[in-house]
Amino acid sequence: MKTLRILSAALLMTLLAAPGVPAEEKLDLSLLDAQELSAAATWEDAVFETRPWYERADGTDWRVQDDGSVIVTISATGDVTIGGDTRKSSTSIFDKQLAQEPSGLSFPMENVRSLFEADDMTIVNFEGTLTTTKSATKNTYSFAAPPEYVQVLTSGSVEAVSLENNHILDHGAAGYEETCQTLEAAGIRYSGHLGASTYTTDTGVTIGMLSYQTFNGNYTNIYASIEGDIAALRAQGCQIVIVSYHWGEEKDYIPNERQVPLGRATIDAGADLVLGHHSHRMNPIEVYNGKYICYSLGNFSFAGNIRPDDMDTFVFQQRFRVWPDGTVQNEGFRIVPCSISSQEDVNDFKPTPQEGEAAQAIVSRLLELNADFEKTYRSTGVTAVDAYPTQWMTEY
Repeated sequence: MKTLRILSAALLMTLLAAPGVPAEEKLDLSLLDAQELSAAATWEDAVFETRPWYERADGTDWRVQDDGSVIVTISATGDVTIGGDTRKSSTSIFDKQLAQEPSGLSFPMENVRSLFEADDMTIVNFEGTLTTTKSATKNTYSFAAPPEYVQVLTSGSVEAVSLENNHILDHGAAGYEETCQTLEAAGIRYSGHLGASTYTTDTGVTIGMLSYQTFNGNYTNIYASIEGDIAALRAQGCQIVIVSYHWGEEKDYIPNERQVPLGRATIDAGADLVLGHHSHRMNPIEVYNGKYICYSLGNFSFAGNIRPDDMDTFVFQQRFRVWPDGTVQNEGFRIVPCSISSQEDVNDFKPTPQEGEAAQAIVSRLLELNADFEKTYRSTGVTAVDAYPTQWMTEY
């Protein structure tokens, strides 16, 4: 990630308004009005410097604290579905959009790439397959993309995916196996019914990931295995454990009566964070014993519908402090309000951060969902987070 070192506040505002200026080039004075020129009298001394996002001006890594602890930033999103239904002879809506995009397979994440580059790990729910097989199930929707479409993830700085969902077997065991092989060859970690996954950051923190789906009466099996599954990851040296669930009902805005107890039981079993998917809608976030349960992160880059009736979503980001003895401390979260599209009236599969009134509207919707959530589960003592900050509360 590029970091800009400059010599005046006015110059900073100019640069932020004009992204993409190459490193080590002088400023174009046409970008400055007279007042700004006066304030930026030393513009000729300003230099663009490229350094990693985590590097301070003195060359040290701010993630590694003086007390020996390490700050880890994790980004999480909802459903990523690319490609189309191979049972149909027509060109998929995803491929039609791809044909129009100058950046090729990098287009879906191009508006969030810099956000994901500036974290330690990005995890998404990958709902579909990366396979060449034409054999498909009789599902109403059956998703597949050629294996080379894995570039959507790699170019977007996505390091990990949850694979446990109701579409990962759209092309049977062979399609699932090819998907896993493709992800592995691309260096992307995945977790699902074949097992857990681990990812080690460049600061040496190991993150363990588990994924489950709750359909076909699978709740009983999860309750029976979750504590042991988390303990197994701890035994492998995982300091942080994230559990992803594909659960609930489609188009629900708050979790149902089975999700809440399972989410809490997962925290009680030792998880540090719970991420939910499947409803294709944003759900509120519960804070339970100091840890977060994201009941649904909604859609993200979702090629299942060209005109969905709800295009609001967000990127959930959490920071952890990991101490030398392995103790993990919650350092807070923020959300990045997004639309699943860069266009207002049609889905172009390019999640785009929102600003101003549009961002505030998403925050307001989440707060309204909080109220419905707490009212519905008043007798169980559910507590939603008290705010959805869009900026980090602490700088390091």
